[in-house]
Amino acid sequence: MVSHHEAVRDAAEFGLRRMVGTMAVILPSAALIQVLASLHDYYQPAVAVAVWLAMFAAAAWLVPRMGTGVLTRGESAAAVMIAVAAVATIGWEQRPSHGSGRVDLAILGTVWLLVMVALSQPARAWIPGALVVFAVHAALLIRAAGASPLSLAKLAAGGYILAAILIVFAALRPTVAMHIQLAARRAALASRLVAEHAAAAAVQQDRQSRLGVLAMEALPLLHGIADGTLDPTDGDVRERCARQATVLRHSLADRAPGAGGLVAGLESALAASRARGLLVDVQVLGDPGVAGPEVARAVLMAVDAVTSALPPHPATLTVLASGGEVELYLTFTEPLRDTPDVARFGTGVPASARWHAALSAEPTGAGCLELSWRAAAS
Repeated sequence: MVSHHEAVRDAAEFGLRRMVGTMAVILPSAALIQVLASLHDYYQPAVAVAVWLAMFAAAAWLVPRMGTGVLTRGESAAAVMIAVAAVATIGWEQRPSHGSGRVDLAILGTVWLLVMVALSQPARAWIPGALVVFAVHAALLIRAAGASPLSLAKLAAGGYILAAILIVFAALRPTVAMHIQLAARRAALASRLVAEHAAAAAVQQDRQSRLGVLAMEALPLLHGIADGTLDPTDGDVRERCARQATVLRHSLADRAPGAGGLVAGLESALAASRARGLLVDVQVLGDPGVAGPEVARAVLMAVDAVTSALPPHPATLTVLASGGEVELYLTFTEPLRDTPDVARFGTGVPASARWHAALSAEPTGAGCLELSWRAAAS
């Protein structure tokens, strides 16, 4: 299942990937058009054309890597080297008599590579790379047009544009991360509210179902005693009354008749949690039956390990049982101090119990312990 945080993060990463991909197409295309429109300004126009065509291949390789949100250090270094090589080759191929404006377009045609680095790496990584690209750009610009006031003005303008673009995207990186955190938190809270409403409806439906069974079984029993057709001193009648009273008591408490043993087995862990301020609300739907000693021990150890790693706050423990299959969920909203390996607690559980344990936790702090097993035959 995809978490709320992952869904929001994927949407944000898709937006960044699309933005960078658009730049990776438009800027090299503009540079390629400029080369084709002024082939006489280059010693070997085919080399300049090949450089910008190679930019599309680089985009096809690097842009999909943003699918993980960032480039690795190796991929970021490759992006910087590609930008340096492209600027150096274009600048070297220009004729000395050529105006300086063409080199500005050359560096702008590779700025999308530096944008990906700025989105992926801290400032100490992308700033030196940008300075190297700009230094190569400056050296070749002065070589092509000389150190005239016009070329220096265009050099300054190119530097300002390059710095502005990179600063904007570098600032966008923490902003996107914060947006992801806030949006994921809102989605998690909304989902939790829906889940709580669904759980309350399920508890109410289960209670009504059990009370309906009582109406069909207990009321005729009481009517029989009231009209004298049944003797309240008879052992069988007294046993039936006691059984129906037990069912009624559990129905009103929203606990399954067979849940007492399971909850009692967890009482030591729940009591320790309450002493630390972790308030665990227990809900049981269905009859979890009898858990074998290995399963009971594994459940207790898993629940105790997770509750021991949680800070004081309200949590919910829900047990669902149907057809001999039992599922336990411990949901919480605060971050774990450490993440226990809950799967190891099932080492001694027999394979016939179908034991499964998993612990998931979101960066926002919300998480869930999931346990499942097959109840032993009673």
